[in-house]
Amino acid sequence: MNLHSAFRLGVLAALPSLLALGLVTAGHATDAGRPGAPTSGIDAPFVDPSVRVQDDFFRHVNGGWLAKTPIPADRPSTGAFLQIHETTQLQLRALIEQAAARADGPRTRQIGDLYASFLDEAAIEKLGAGPIEAEMKRIDAIDDRRALVAHFGRALQVGAGAPMSFEINQDARDSTRYRAYVNQSGLGLPDRDYYLKEDDARFRDVRTQYRGYIAKLLALVGETDTEAKARAILALETELARAQWTRVELRDPVKAYNPMDVKQLMALAPQIDWPGFVGAAGAAGKADVLVVGQPSYLKALSEQLASAPLPVWKAYAKLRYAGAMAPFLGRDFVDARFAFVGTVLSGTPENQPRWKRGVALVEESLGEGLGQLYVAKHFPPEHKARMEKLVGNLMRAYRQSLEQLDWMGPATKKEAQAKLATFVPKIGYPTKWIDYDALAIRRDDLVGNVERARRFEHARQVAKLGKPVDRDEWLMTPQTVNAYYNPSLNEIVFPAAILQPPFFDAAADEAVNYGGIGAVIGHEISHGFDDEGSQYDAQGNLRDWWTKEDRARFVAKTRRLVEQYGAFEPVPGYRLNGEQTLGENIADNSGLEAAWKGWQLSLGGKPAPVIDGLGGAQRFFYGFAQVWRGKAREAAMVQQVKAGVHSLPEYRVNGTVRNHPTFYTTFGVKPGDAMYLPPEQRVSIW
Repeated sequence: MNLHSAFRLGVLAALPSLLALGLVTAGHATDAGRPGAPTSGIDAPFVDPSVRVQDDFFRHVNGGWLAKTPIPADRPSTGAFLQIHETTQLQLRALIEQAAARADGPRTRQIGDLYASFLDEAAIEKLGAGPIEAEMKRIDAIDDRRALVAHFGRALQVGAGAPMSFEINQDARDSTRYRAYVNQSGLGLPDRDYYLKEDDARFRDVRTQYRGYIAKLLALVGETDTEAKARAILALETELARAQWTRVELRDPVKAYNPMDVKQLMALAPQIDWPGFVGAAGAAGKADVLVVGQPSYLKALSEQLASAPLPVWKAYAKLRYAGAMAPFLGRDFVDARFAFVGTVLSGTPENQPRWKRGVALVEESLGEGLGQLYVAKHFPPEHKARMEKLVGNLMRAYRQSLEQLDWMGPATKKEAQAKLATFVPKIGYPTKWIDYDALAIRRDDLVGNVERARRFEHARQVAKLGKPVDRDEWLMTPQTVNAYYNPSLNEIVFPAAILQPPFFDAAADEAVNYGGIGAVIGHEISHGFDDEGSQYDAQGNLRDWWTKEDRARFVAKTRRLVEQYGAFEPVPGYRLNGEQTLGENIADNSGLEAAWKGWQLSLGGKPAPVIDGLGGAQRFFYGFAQVWRGKAREAAMVQQVKAGVHSLPEYRVNGTVRNHPTFYTTFGVKPGDAMYLPPEQRVSIW
């Protein structure tokens, strides 16, 4: 399912003296060093005392970690998220292997058989390209554009790329029902700029490497004259890229909402057989109206379907299908795909061990089945209870903040409070689980397993059409190290796996937890009021509930954030796009503010203890900086800048705290310090 309407979160024995750290103590008189008392929760060995807080807070808190922690050879980046993910992967591997050994029920048998089918490399090598030969022959048999469009509809059912997507989501204007959505898609490179930036040497090299990858993959499926076909496919994708909306344009939910019936679709894009496409996508008779995301793109796609030679389109179709199935074929396919997708695009030198890729397949195919095992083994009930308390305090803090806003009028405040009152927190795991009994898994049929699992999920999504909205559904599994806000359901969701250090430390004092998981909670709440989420009302409908004056003041505040983040340049020549990352930057900014206020409420008027020489305010900000520790390879950073909606880790820390007034008083940040922003330039929204 495309989460078009969901915003995701996504990377010494003791501290030296406070003066060496450049800290200003808060003057609390108590020390929590007694036996059984909460710990500070601060990873002291990762602090770099040679970097002043006032000059670079991110590197001060995480400098030791940055110096000591290499990026794993099989990863484009590393950080707090990945380190928890790695721990979780080991836990999941053990659960999968135990399930395979027991095989005492339909779910454990499915899990064990799927994992075994992926690990049987000898059998996979013997098959070569055999598992997709039938599909390659079907593509060869395509003799007109109508059959080509039908192929794309069928291919989408198994996760193979097509020049447009077909997904089921809640109707953005009526959250009580589901609609089918069609959006731009179909590029093999991360973003349109990779195709269109002629003056960028890096992107020119990527395009050259991409042609080589296309030729290699086509050769592996038996194509001839692959160099010429690779050039033609790249030219075709370049035309598609030219017609696609930019990442910034895609962030406008109003412009992206264009419901059309078949007659309107045929008028817009006459070369697309819409009934045939919808039928091939498994939704015949169920999707009389499609919500079109980018009408101008579909018009251009229709023109390309008419003008580009059919053999080029067929080669493109083979490339998309073979690329989607390459991870599940023989070594030649696996290595060719990784050499480009992993190494060229992300700079990763080594592929992940096969067991990790096998775990990922089980998660993709039987995610909630595996999640049930994970929750039973690794999610203590008391963690959920503490999270509920944290969420409660953050919601209280947000209610108070809304009431106290000096830039918003009473009418808009009333609507904002109504929206906040209907927020639904989901913590840990769903109340009901997906039933996979109808999914056939065979130990000797890896590609078949992948195709059947993807068809199963696609059919599960299509079956929603015409049915009441399922408000209990989760868009992430419990073992996912992430969180999200879904405006159509007006819900904030925190999977079990994220409730681990450094985000949440059950043994730590609450200051660091509010700076960590508290800021994550605040981040997700804030997505309900960022530049996109604020366009949805309390019922989850896309509706303008603002007065014009309040919206203008809000936009003026957000423009200052756009300018701040647009000045950051993580790789020479590649600045962050402040508009592209605006929603996440608002959520970081307001989430930290809400976490601070929630922590203050949790204290109940009592002073926070000093622990390991750090006052509560200091531990709060340290907790925030810890969760965003991360580093990435240069190619991965460029890809994030061009295709991602999140700022890179150091800017999520430094760019956020320098807008927070209490950061200045806590650490004595003054004019002339690198972290200093004049008060009139600081942004506080919610």
